[in-house]
Amino acid sequence: MTAATAYAELPIDMPSPALRYHRFGSPLEVLHLEPRPDGPLEDDQMRVRMTCAPINPSDLIPIAGIYRHRIAPPLVAGHEGVGVVTRAQGPWRALEGRRVLPLRGPGTWQQTLDCDPRLAITVPDDIPDHVAARAWINPMTAMTMLQRWPVDGCDVLLTAAGSNCARLLAQWALCCGARSVTGIWRSAHHREALTEMGVHVLDQDDHDAIDAAAGRAGRIFDATGGRLADRLLTHMPADGVFVTYGLLSGVPISPQRMSARVRRFHLRDHIKGLEHTEWQAGFETLWALLRDVNMAPVQHFRLADWRQALLWHDSHPGMKTMLTLS
Repeated sequence: MTAATAYAELPIDMPSPALRYHRFGSPLEVLHLEPRPDGPLEDDQMRVRMTCAPINPSDLIPIAGIYRHRIAPPLVAGHEGVGVVTRAQGPWRALEGRRVLPLRGPGTWQQTLDCDPRLAITVPDDIPDHVAARAWINPMTAMTMLQRWPVDGCDVLLTAAGSNCARLLAQWALCCGARSVTGIWRSAHHREALTEMGVHVLDQDDHDAIDAAAGRAGRIFDATGGRLADRLLTHMPADGVFVTYGLLSGVPISPQRMSARVRRFHLRDHIKGLEHTEWQAGFETLWALLRDVNMAPVQHFRLADWRQALLWHDSHPGMKTMLTLS
């Protein structure tokens, strides 16, 4: 019996459970609920008891091995979430009892973790847990892209318009003065929510309408790549900017379509160069934006029910799946 198999057979009420993977593969096959007992707290760390953490595509992609060139298991899964500081030392002791986002450290799909206090983000009292838990990856991506490539006066086109990041892009682009926002969707259940936000919605199979929308677009934010990205690049204006920030199709943009107007955005590259003060300041702006935004509804699952949570995540793209950890 392997260690991973033995851990999988432990009782659900194990101390300090964590969802860990020891090899790359399908999350349902390689994730295991294991005990991760708390050890001594290092002088430069603080301890956080996690409350909840979302399941994002960006959490599952590393488990599958897409980034095996820069990460190596065993690892605890999860990139974001919210929790309460239970122990801190020195100048950070004032944070005990406060809610924080323990980011850019160990995986968040665990009951307790130790993190760098300089990178932990304090959560304002009026931000609910279900918003705070998902306040980093999609909001930071959407906000930063709109700052780098302003949309004031532009017709904006979004692919994967029902995704959490695209929903934020759509709302904030309109607030930033975009002339119009058009979204391309795959699932009909996104139409009503997007329309209520002021987004003009196009079916991905309506090629004529998509070509016309691309021909007007001053900014295209693409999360899919593949044939759709190639099509949009064929029709968009020469002075437009095409921002690629995802590859949901699994197929890259054709080399012949690449040009100076194509800009790539990766959140990990953005945060790599940030000073701690810049990192903290970015969230001051994000909290203000998140106080008045339409986010996808949430379905909660206990950590012990993580398999059901993953299945729900795959079958309900219009909702956010949240693991309850405390």
